[in-house]
Formats: sequence, C-alpha cells, structure tokens
Amino acid sequence: MSFRHVKSLLLACSGAAALLGATLDANAGGLAVREQSAYGQGSSYAGVAAGGSLSSMFYNPATLTQMPGINSESSLTGIIPSSVNNPNAGVGTGNVAISALVPSSYYSWQFNQKLWLGLSVNAPYGLAESFPDTWAGRAYAAGGENLKTYNFAPTIAYKLNDWLSFGLGAQIQYASASFTQGIALLGPTNQVGVSGAGYGYGWTAGFTLTPSPNTTIGLGYRSAINQKINGTMVIPAALNAISTPGSVNTQVNLPDTVSLGLRQKLTSQWTALGTVEWANWSRIGNSNILQPSGAPATVAFAPVVIDFQYKNSWFFSAGAEYQWSPQLALRAGAAYELSPVSDTVRVPAVPDDDRFWLSLGATYKYNAKTSIDFAYSHVFVKSAPITLLDTSNPSFNGTLYSGSVSSQIDIISLALKYRWDDPTPEPVKQRYAKAK
Repeated sequence: MSFRHVKSLLLACSGAAALLGATLDANAGGLAVREQSAYGQGSSYAGVAAGGSLSSMFYNPATLTQMPGINSESSLTGIIPSSVNNPNAGVGTGNVAISALVPSSYYSWQFNQKLWLGLSVNAPYGLAESFPDTWAGRAYAAGGENLKTYNFAPTIAYKLNDWLSFGLGAQIQYASASFTQGIALLGPTNQVGVSGAGYGYGWTAGFTLTPSPNTTIGLGYRSAINQKINGTMVIPAALNAISTPGSVNTQVNLPDTVSLGLRQKLTSQWTALGTVEWANWSRIGNSNILQPSGAPATVAFAPVVIDFQYKNSWFFSAGAEYQWSPQLALRAGAAYELSPVSDTVRVPAVPDDDRFWLSLGATYKYNAKTSIDFAYSHVFVKSAPITLLDTSNPSFNGTLYSGSVSSQIDIISLALKYRWDDPTPEPVKQRYAKAK
C-alpha cells in the first residue's frame, strides 16, 4: 500500500466529523429510519441489498466488493412529515411531527483484488415530535419526544470469485433519548420527564450472488442491538415524596433485520429491481425504567414502563432503473410497508401504521470520479386509530383517550459520490505512456 493510497483514504474519511455535527432528528416507521441511501430511495429501496451504490453496504456489507478503488458517498435527507391528532372528544393537535435532516456517510478501500475495507456512519433510529400541553391526550404525550442515534459500522468484505462475495461488520451505536408525559392528577404544565444516553453493540453480515452478468442477488443481515440508556427522571415537586426522581436507566431491545435484494438486467438500458425485508420488532417488548439499584422507578408509587410490544414488520418494494445516457440514470419504485405498531398498542407518541411509498430518483455522472444521486418519495400512511380506554392497550394509565392520527411524509435526498484514487485502468495508462 502506497502513501498516496493512505492519504486518499484519510481524505475520504475526513467528512465523518462533519456528519456528526449535523441535525439528527427523524420520524420513521416504528422507530427505524429507512432513509440511509439516496440511491436506494429513488426506487423505494428496491434491489438495494443487491448493490448498485456504496450506500448499499448499510443493507448488505458484501456489496462493498462492487466498488473498485477508494470511494466515499455522503448523503443528506430531508424528512418533512405531517402528523395530526384527531381525538374523539376534546382538543386535538396541529402537526406534532418535526421536520428533520438525516445524514449518512460511507467509505470504502479496495485493499487488493479480493479484500475490501469499509466504514459507514448512520442514524438508523430516530423520533422527533412536539406536543402541546393542553390537548386531550396529554396524559400520553405532552411536551416533546426525541430519539437520536449514531451508528458506526467498520466493515470487511471478501470476493471469493466472480459470482460470490461475503461481508461482515461491527455496529457501535450511541443513542440519546427523552420523553415527557402529562400528569392528569395535577393538571396542565405538570409533567414527568425522562432523558438519557448510552451505547449498544451489534454486527452485520451478508453475501451477494451473481449467477450471470445480468443477475445479482444480495442477502444482508443487521443484528439486534440492546440499546442501553442511562439518565435522569424529573417529576413535579408535589410528587417527590411518593416517587423516585433522580438517576434512572433502561434498555431498548432494537430489532434485527434481514434484507433480500434482486437486480435483474433486462436490456442494455433497463434493470428490474426488487426487495423483501423483515424486521424482528417483536423482541422490543417493554422498557422498564429502573433506579440504579435495579428497583423500578416510580411516579406516585406506580412503576414507569414504556410499553412498546410491537409485532414483526415486512417491507416489499419493486422498481426499475433506466440508463438514459452514459451520464444519466433514472429510477422509480413503489413499496408497501407493514408497520410493527398494531392497533392494540398504538399511542400518540408513535402513531405509525401501514404505509405506501412512491419514489423517483436519478444519478448524474459528472465525470469519472464524481456523481450525484437525487431522490424524492411521498409516503402515504394509513389513518391510525388510537384506543386508550381500558387495559386492552398496555399503555393505558387510567386516563381515557381515543381518536386517530392522520399522517403523511415527503422525503428528499441528495448524495455526493467520489472516487479518490485514479479510476483509469492500468493497461490504458500504460498504453498512453508508451504513445507519448
């Protein structure tokens, strides 16, 4: 490895520091943020686990072997959501969802003909909302809900031969979270708030199979992460004597996911794309808020518990890519997502339901080293009923509330891709040198 290659790699990685300084709040299906690739978003993520771009490594680390040389890809996604609560009785809300910028960044280095090294920096889970304090459902959401994650994934990929590649990586994830909830007993402006931060760890793996020059199949796996959170619970002074304010901790059991992708070239210009993804949200269960001793944290003698109790979810998408010219590729896709949040556990803070995606995207190749991805998606979210009238919903806390939530999301993504080494094939360079 030459000094020139080391220098190129360091230059490529220098963008990571800027990434971490960006705004990181996101609204997503469940708590997951799908928006990790402008390239993939353009086809509603159809075929993304089979490759096509460096950002495909988020879904399948084996796709690294499709990227010769030293490369970087950095994207910024604007999520513009709308989520309005419509109670059956009492005052509702305006749009409680907060628009967000979600960054991601990827780096790869081809060590030799068989081995690749990579790094990705992502925000795979997130939530940001702001609720009024006097609406009908304040006992379940008042003030703000916020979850931010930063996931670092060093990765290695190996190309066994022209038709089979493998990839493996680690996940190091930092999360910060906060939520507030009104206390009906004490009236408006009285809230309990929990905030904290911590680390979780996991891994990624995958393979790509290329049985013919026109067909690529990819299968990627991201492991579950038991996300630790250590922080503080704050409650109104009037309840201090019958509560346990102060240091608290909890664990959120985030899901493992499996992504299957297909890229099938039909002609010299057309490529068909498809994806099936499964997420193991049923493992999330409940998050018990605990004191440092391990005993439950309490408010007015009642243990504080976040009742998720989600079900497993599925995501299906299909799309196509058209090579308009050597410089311009166009793509489009549609997807249907089965939400992990069922009617029996839905609360105002995470009012997700099944959703339908429509997406358009393009890649413009500026020169041999630089290209730009653009994508736009509109997500139609099914109207989500909320029923908190008895213990059939595990989040019921004695305060009656029912209604529905109307939601939709617009998503705009832009990515810059750059190859840091010389992309000219060696034989061409040699022939050019001889000609001179």
